[in-house]
Amino acid sequence: MNIEIDKTTKDIVLMVRAMGTEYLRPLGLEADRTGVAIPKDHPFYFMIAQSGYMSQSLRSEKQPGEKSPGLSGDNSKASNTSVRTVLIAEEGSYWDRGAMVSLPGPGLGGPPVQSMGTKEQKERFFSIFKQKERPVWAAFAMTEPQAGSDVARIATRAVKDGNEWVLNGQKMYSSNSPRAEWVVVFATVDPSLGRDGHRAFVVEANTPGFEILRVEEKMGIKAYETASFALTDCRIPEDNLLGGHEYYLNKSNKGFGGAMRTFNATRPIVSAMGVGIARAAYDVAKQFVEDEFPKHSFNRINRIKDTLSQMQQNIVFSRLLCLKAAWLLDMGKPNSFEAAQAKLFAPSLCLKVTESAKEILGEAGLCQDRLLEKFARDVKAIDIVEGTQQIQNLVVARNLIGREIIKD
Repeated sequence: MNIEIDKTTKDIVLMVRAMGTEYLRPLGLEADRTGVAIPKDHPFYFMIAQSGYMSQSLRSEKQPGEKSPGLSGDNSKASNTSVRTVLIAEEGSYWDRGAMVSLPGPGLGGPPVQSMGTKEQKERFFSIFKQKERPVWAAFAMTEPQAGSDVARIATRAVKDGNEWVLNGQKMYSSNSPRAEWVVVFATVDPSLGRDGHRAFVVEANTPGFEILRVEEKMGIKAYETASFALTDCRIPEDNLLGGHEYYLNKSNKGFGGAMRTFNATRPIVSAMGVGIARAAYDVAKQFVEDEFPKHSFNRINRIKDTLSQMQQNIVFSRLLCLKAAWLLDMGKPNSFEAAQAKLFAPSLCLKVTESAKEILGEAGLCQDRLLEKFARDVKAIDIVEGTQQIQNLVVARNLIGREIIKD
């Protein structure tokens, strides 16, 4: 793996760093205090839109043989989009993960459209993010009340009726869906088909039958909305079936495979958010040690240095796992194993970093002004979303053994 970060990516990361102190952290702390997400008409979001940020995660279409900046190698499929997004996610989450996730753009709705959509669909659904006049969002919905980590069991039904599809079902824990212009929804044409029945649809805002049921009250990451919604006789155009009819014709698991490719793209990003939070916790602990250094005994200082060293190793190891998974995706290579590794190890290691920081500070670590209790709440959610540790263990084991270890 040889990653060379291009100037555009460096500039965006610096931009995120610059707005971290002034906007991301203060807005995130205010949301954490009040339990209310940042309003979608906040001036900060309009500033973000005007900066061109919303289009930065869109993967450009390249001509054969054209090489993307920022990545070594001679692969014509190469891009730097995933590596860029991972680095941006880490930096933004250093300041506040909730505020970072709340930023306008395609968000988690982007990867399925990118990997499954036709050229016309990509142009139609991504065009709104290329303008700079107003902030806009998209979202993604897979989880259901009876189908969490086991996405093969989704029950939301899709029935073809003339030139339309009719969707019925319920989705949960969909980030930014209350303010999204469109939501990618996975449904099944026939539950008895299992994974072969999965299809992906784009449901546009204000479609009759699409109803937000509630916005969840979360333990942390409160700056963005996480919602449950219902689809009741929700009619969408035939053209909103991602990939079109031909995409699924005579091909098994195409819809389910598209969902898995989506997770392979998003798991390194979500894991990198944990790295950003861990960095913030490490800096709090390091600053505390520097301020209190003369007051501790020699043995105490040595123990603290060892702890800080282990914290730094966990951060670096986690970051490398995320970057490798993203780099493989950019190079057009399989990355399911690496994406699962990143999601399996990075969140737990980053949680250990926040716990170690609290141990170093002692009673001072319990004070809200140190932010460590908030970091611990925010990073714990990363251990759960985008597939729990148990799911990642299965994916990693299957890749290592080279066969399915659990039969459907």
